[in-house]
Amino acid sequence: MTVPAADVADCTIPATDGYALAATEFRPARHPALVVLMAPATGVKRSLYRAFAAWLAARGCAVVTWDWRGTGGSRPASLRGFEATMLDHWARRDLAGVIAWAGAHHPGTPLAAVGHSFGGQALGLAPNARALRAAVTVAAQSGYWGHWPRPAAWRYALLWYVAMPGVAHLLGHFPGRLLGLGEDLPRGVALQWARWCRTPDYLGDFSGHARFTAPILAFSFTDDIYAPPRAVDWLHARYGSTALERRHVGPGELGVARIGHFGFYRPEAEPLWREAAEWLEARTGAAV
Repeated sequence: MTVPAADVADCTIPATDGYALAATEFRPARHPALVVLMAPATGVKRSLYRAFAAWLAARGCAVVTWDWRGTGGSRPASLRGFEATMLDHWARRDLAGVIAWAGAHHPGTPLAAVGHSFGGQALGLAPNARALRAAVTVAAQSGYWGHWPRPAAWRYALLWYVAMPGVAHLLGHFPGRLLGLGEDLPRGVALQWARWCRTPDYLGDFSGHARFTAPILAFSFTDDIYAPPRAVDWLHARYGSTALERRHVGPGELGVARIGHFGFYRPEAEPLWREAAEWLEARTGAAV
């Protein structure tokens, strides 16, 4: 299901420090019953979320997708010397700016989020995340390498202790596209991500997660090598939500060969889209 091209508009959204984020708004034909913010994963462009966003818009939701600063359409001409970190910039400024923008552009309409991987972690890091009435997380996890089974854990330890920090220091950024690991990342993002993933307590300060009390529906997948159930459960135990629901889904449930870390956003996953949409509508009181 798609929406007419006229209902899809590229725009820029200011982060709280004024940095211009490349974004796309998907608008339904009628007044939206719900605004859904599609918080992206690390090293993933907003185009991944286009099909799901269009489907939600056709259902009656306004949807906003964006690129974190330093990635996709929010990337400067050169990443060398570009200042960005996951905590201070992506979560506290970028996500916070999108939440503020959505609230100002859709006053009185409930806000919700779908957070993919780091996007689901960031919900506890944005200072104004309590404006969200409900959230769906997709493969959102602690990145600490010790949550992975052996021998995969040792490969991740090599990435976080040696490869990522070494390359980021050498080149001034992390060339994810060259290495087949998603989008290129600013140096500060790569170094902070690697440091978090070396630390058992991961983000360290989860006080914001404890204050996030809105309902959460958390998806994980049996064939996702980037988000094992142990890591997903560990993260969500830090949230203060009193209505946390977990769904661990295998490809057989959808009749597909693979879901993995990204398959939720492919059209074959429409049954999960419907489940997530109905859950958000019920938890926010949206009359779609």
